[in-house]
Amino acid sequence: MEIPMIDLDELHGEKRSKTMALLHEACEKWGFFQVDNHGIDKKLMERVKELVNTYYDENLKESFYDSEIVKCLKNKESMSNMDWESTFFIWHRPTSNINEIPNLSEEFCKTMDEYIAQLIKLAEKLSELMCENLGLEKNYIKEAFSGSKGTAVGTKVAKYPECPNPELVRGLREHTDAGGIILLLQDDQVPGLEFLKDGAWVQIPPSKNNTIFVNTGDQVEVLSNGGYKSVLHRVMAENNGSRLSIATFYNPAGDALISPAPKLLYPNQYSFQDYLKLYSTTKFSEKGPRFESMKTMANGHHNLHV
Repeated sequence: MEIPMIDLDELHGEKRSKTMALLHEACEKWGFFQVDNHGIDKKLMERVKELVNTYYDENLKESFYDSEIVKCLKNKESMSNMDWESTFFIWHRPTSNINEIPNLSEEFCKTMDEYIAQLIKLAEKLSELMCENLGLEKNYIKEAFSGSKGTAVGTKVAKYPECPNPELVRGLREHTDAGGIILLLQDDQVPGLEFLKDGAWVQIPPSKNNTIFVNTGDQVEVLSNGGYKSVLHRVMAENNGSRLSIATFYNPAGDALISPAPKLLYPNQYSFQDYLKLYSTTKFSEKGPRFESMKTMANGHHNLHV
């Protein structure tokens, strides 16, 4: 099964409409896709991965293999409520906590900040393209996600360590993502990530050539009135190598008020006789404008009764 690949270079020229259609289908039918020619410096991406791997080896690996989950695995105890992962979370926007995380080098912080600045531009670009496909103003998602201090951006840095008994535990249990647009820089060697598509689990291969893997979260599903679904995914434990995952969340601010975009809602709270009256003069026209007229009419009636 070929996972949709969105080549952002093809937005400039004769392939634009085809690329936009592919993105719309990916958001509507898949809930995940890959992005190439994304504009992020690939040497910078490589350096981020190197620094995260080094940090894990020097600061987290030993404590992970001494942890409760490893003891449970050795004793073959129930592990249905555990995840075989070693993680920490960095907040970038609206305020950063990167300097509060123990033992992060100055180079790590500087490199991560550079990467995130470029990644936010990509997230905003993707949000604009999604808005265009949904028929919304191009900044609709960004503005809907913005609280008093703008959008929220954070990164879950994870290693899924090599596991001697991968049949007994998940790397990460099945879930959808709570937030908005998730941009993943992942391992180029070790697999494990799986997404649910049409009732079957699809294996997401390691990312070659530093493509960015993207999925949409629960808030995009709400904002799109169910048009763009968030999708269940999981990480399988592996006994042949440790998997790297650097997942950045372009999310609504904590104080952002989320609701479906009014433009994407059907009309409601109108009388059928009003609809028939309009229908009698527009029967042989497109139904879309008729629905929009009914929204306006229903809102007018609602305002009269307020």
